[in-house]
Amino acid sequence: MMRRLLLVMLLVFAGNVFAADNLRPFVAGSMAQIQEEHAGKPFLMFLWSLTCTYCPTELEMLGKFKQQHPELNLVLIATDTPDEKSEIVAHLAGYKLDKVEDSWVFAEDMPERLRFEIDRRWYGEVPRTYFYDQAHERIVKTGLVGEEFVKKWFTLVNTESVK
Repeated sequence: MMRRLLLVMLLVFAGNVFAADNLRPFVAGSMAQIQEEHAGKPFLMFLWSLTCTYCPTELEMLGKFKQQHPELNLVLIATDTPDEKSEIVAHLAGYKLDKVEDSWVFAEDMPERLRFEIDRRWYGEVPRTYFYDQAHERIVKTGLVGEEFVKKWFTLVNTESVK
């Protein structure tokens, strides 16, 4: 009985460590890396925080949308700190977003530099969503976006990629 309990605890711990490994440190140069990894492909980039009042609504919607459309290139960036890694991973798991490979967390002492790298006009308000097309032209939305807009954008960029 004790062995089983120990094995279960070990598996749970190992699962949490693996999930936490999906969270990448967002540092200077990470934005260029994201764009390079998605070269020629549309992607949706969502910036959020554990302390954001409206972020759970968008995370829930994105989690459902990603399940319905696994081909969606989704980039999640938590504007919190690496010290909050376990809370971030648990939060994402609650919305079935913990398996998103493109999950990041701000990992520099000066978040202003990271915000500037993402968008010179952004001062840190979240939720903030960037919709990149194949040419990486982007539409920026602050606040709640909603599923209807995401569906329209997703349909549009997928129609363009067929042309």
